[in-house]
Amino acid sequence: MRGIAMGLVAVAGLGCGSALAELPLPAAVSDADFASHPPDLVRLGWHLFYDPILSGNREVACATCHHPAFGTSDGVSLGLGDGGKGLGPARVADADNMPEQRIPRNSPALWNLGAYEFTRMFHDGRIEVDPSRETGLRTPLEGDMMAGFASLLSAQNMFPVLSPDEMAGHYSENEIAQAVRQGRITGAGGAWDLIAQRVRDIPDYAARFIATDDTITSPDDIAFTHISDAIAAFVAVEFRSDTSPFDAYLRGQGDLAEGAARGMGLFYGRATCSSCHSGPFQTDHGFHARGVPQLGPGKAARFESHRRDTGRMRVTGRDEDAFAFRTPSLRNVAHTAPYGHAGSHATLEGFIRDHADPVAGLMRYDRAQVILPDLAVDDWQIMDDPAELAAIADAVQTPPIALSERDIEDIVAFLDSLSDAQALAGRLGVPPDVPSGLVVPNP
Repeated sequence: MRGIAMGLVAVAGLGCGSALAELPLPAAVSDADFASHPPDLVRLGWHLFYDPILSGNREVACATCHHPAFGTSDGVSLGLGDGGKGLGPARVADADNMPEQRIPRNSPALWNLGAYEFTRMFHDGRIEVDPSRETGLRTPLEGDMMAGFASLLSAQNMFPVLSPDEMAGHYSENEIAQAVRQGRITGAGGAWDLIAQRVRDIPDYAARFIATDDTITSPDDIAFTHISDAIAAFVAVEFRSDTSPFDAYLRGQGDLAEGAARGMGLFYGRATCSSCHSGPFQTDHGFHARGVPQLGPGKAARFESHRRDTGRMRVTGRDEDAFAFRTPSLRNVAHTAPYGHAGSHATLEGFIRDHADPVAGLMRYDRAQVILPDLAVDDWQIMDDPAELAAIADAVQTPPIALSERDIEDIVAFLDSLSDAQALAGRLGVPPDVPSGLVVPNP
């Protein structure tokens, strides 16, 4: 029977003397894995997700970097937020408002973030569920900044709107950017209040918030947390993905194609992919150093001069976490290129080939495959420094895995079986317009 923790599956040598191999397959996903959300709140979040009104210069929406046309990512290695024009690989720097730098990490996909098991967010897990804290959450922002969010998914929305590179804008370009620079986040006149005021001033939004929340009796009651909760409800529902061919297989409702079945045998067997990409969404939610190339500005404070990105170590401060990044879910992964925390690899084949032997892959890395909007910056400072390159390589603790080109082809076929046509098409899709009247991001 499929859909149980361990299943007997015929995979090895399909069509030429099949043998039974016991694979540690995950249980099938069910409604019990997800919270429910009121439809009116979801539709409200739908418009807010696509509305640039939340950004400082009214030009960047959540969907700018998380668009369904690019698998809920943005189709580039490292994106441009504020100061960019266009969408996806066609996005360019605005000559009249040049970005200071690229967004430091690849835009993560949003699939299934509404599932209960997603208790960490971002590549470094810097925001996560923590029952020991009064708010139940741990983030770099503490105190009253954490109060009022309905979920972890809602709380993570507070970061992009405060980021100068992503949505806020730089220095004194607008009132939100200025508030962020002055450290005014909460309270009257703080960045969140200024964003909320924009929404309060739009009659359609104000009326809908009053209609969906009994605690909101007038537009003045609308806070940033209400806005964030609505967006989280939309993301949770719109980007739920559990109707792929692999899901059908686990439910006993269909078979995988021959190559995908062989790839499944490798993924959950000899290739050991599932040692990290485990569970119903193909992630252990842990952090692993896998020698992935580093490009772009890295993650450094404004006062720091390096371009290094040490991943989880920036959160924990522990040396053993250096260059470890969160295991991404692989749902719809065939549609979320480029791959890696810095978008270093253009194809799944290339990423798997280098991932199987991380140190060798790092040393032979082909820079020509990156997809980067033109910007007059040095993207290769780390890769050009032998000491930095050695540090990334030294953090790898796992041995190489021997994979043939046929193995890689079959693993890619299995990963494609995680593509969910229904989820990719969207339940609500892209709205034709938004209540602010601003331009909806769309290719």
